[in-house]
Amino acid sequence: MIRVRIRVVAGAACVLAVGAGIGAVALSRGSGEAATAAEAPGATAEVVRTDLVSRTDVDGTLSYADSYTVTTSRGGRITWLPDVGDVIKRGKRVYEVDGKPVPLFHGDTPLWRKLYYGVSDGKDVRVLERNLKALGYGDDLTVDTTFTWATAEAVEEWQEDLGLDETGRVSPEDVVVEPGDLRVSALRTALGGTARGEVLTATGTTRQVTVNLPVTQQELAKVGDQVRVRLPGGTTTTGKITELGTTASAGSENGGQAQTGEGTETATIPVYITLTDPSAAGRLDGAPVTVGFTSATRKNVLAVPVTALLAEADGSYAVEVVDGERTRRVPVEVGSFADSLVEVSGPGLEAGMRVEVPGS
Repeated sequence: MIRVRIRVVAGAACVLAVGAGIGAVALSRGSGEAATAAEAPGATAEVVRTDLVSRTDVDGTLSYADSYTVTTSRGGRITWLPDVGDVIKRGKRVYEVDGKPVPLFHGDTPLWRKLYYGVSDGKDVRVLERNLKALGYGDDLTVDTTFTWATAEAVEEWQEDLGLDETGRVSPEDVVVEPGDLRVSALRTALGGTARGEVLTATGTTRQVTVNLPVTQQELAKVGDQVRVRLPGGTTTTGKITELGTTASAGSENGGQAQTGEGTETATIPVYITLTDPSAAGRLDGAPVTVGFTSATRKNVLAVPVTALLAEADGSYAVEVVDGERTRRVPVEVGSFADSLVEVSGPGLEAGMRVEVPGS
């Protein structure tokens, strides 16, 4: 019986059954005559017992999470601005007006009024006190919604260190309140400009991968699931799904395309992913990535490299098991494919055996 060696070119997204067909290129081994069991073995690979994880690859974009626009109604002249790409931490200046710094506070509630001793209670007081405390001011300060003498004293200490007038009062235009540290993405004004309107735009400092996942594949994504992320250059790392969008939007699959090559129009939902190791992305921003969502898992199965498969003339498959200086053909049933491996089972086939694969 004539045998041919095949290489199976399987998409990483596929879990294929033999009966459904295998995309393959059949390459003749030797000159076409039948191989014998006495052939000397060539390159080999080990039969392993492992879990096979099949993935569906979808295009995504790596960028910094969140976006913010910093505005001011302070008046005066802009006398200092950060550079694009700068990271601004809590307490550090976001910009300067008339030589006076306007620092960053963390919080979800902006200051909406002037705060001073005697002002009515409010959430904005808590934001002020929490930031003063975090910056090391006000040993006797209690973080609550009430502006006390201890609050006023802490404000004065803070103002002194910034080189500001020690009034004990804070106005909304004196600080920038955002949920966390900022990374400057663009400047909206220039030095010498009037301090009114937009000053700059920024993002958060956390890396995030965004995928526009076709709604027909939304079962692939669940919050908390781990995914594989392939970065530009081929480096891979892992990430975790942190959020799923709830509203589908229609549009091209470009930028969120399951890798089928069809490029059709489809409805998608946004999927947000954080990297397990953010340093793996280096300084990449706005970079295209490929996200592998787990589509099927086969646990504790025997597997060999896809290139170890032999296609028989009757449509079945076999592997060439290496036994010392000799080889013997073992018929196999083929299961799932994942990461260049294929699930196999056959009489006498065990983990630790070695099978022939094409030499490099």
